[in-house]
Amino acid sequence: MAYQAGGQRPAPRPVAETPEIQAYLEDYAGLLETAASPSLVVDHCWDVVLANSAFRSLFSAVGPHPTAMPGDNFLRFVLFHPDAPAVLGDHESSWCLPMLAHFARVVETHGPDHGLQAVRRDIAQDPIMEAAYRHGLPHWIRSVGEDAVELDGAVRPLLHPDPRRGAVECRIVAETSRTLEELGCTRLTFVLRDARRAPSRDRRPRRTASHLRVVPAAG
Repeated sequence: MAYQAGGQRPAPRPVAETPEIQAYLEDYAGLLETAASPSLVVDHCWDVVLANSAFRSLFSAVGPHPTAMPGDNFLRFVLFHPDAPAVLGDHESSWCLPMLAHFARVVETHGPDHGLQAVRRDIAQDPIMEAAYRHGLPHWIRSVGEDAVELDGAVRPLLHPDPRRGAVECRIVAETSRTLEELGCTRLTFVLRDARRAPSRDRRPRRTASHLRVVPAAG
């Protein structure tokens, strides 16, 4: 059976009240729909402002979660959703730690922010993730280099729900227009490509309460 992309395109989430901005976002949503690769627009807190059908299809098998749905806040999905490892290949090292490091950097540059502080409180409630945030990240960044924290150009594994795709890689392309930049938003596109080699791990990771299994001790 052919893989089906489900659902109609939702209205863009409002980030400004002016009719001009809303019209721009509606047209930008149409632009996203022309992209074959999963693509979304996020604000500085990773709240999803816009997403295309390819993005929603990529996460179509994800179960419900009160705060960490991929179409609501992608950072929370990566860090807190128990289904994240079923889509994000090599979840801990390729997605969770880089996103956690990116979040730590944003917290330092943005200062007090209600959305960011809410994520920080949730991290603190997970002992393993809190240990990673406070102690593991500096060691990890020293081991892999500062470039691992950057989003644009990163190549990361995915486990696509379409059986014709399966295990793939995606290159993350981050870009912003002048208007999106003024809104504090960035467009992220996951450019899919065939994986260089099949992963040796199970393609259906077991759901666990905490995603981070091992946190390297700070050296």
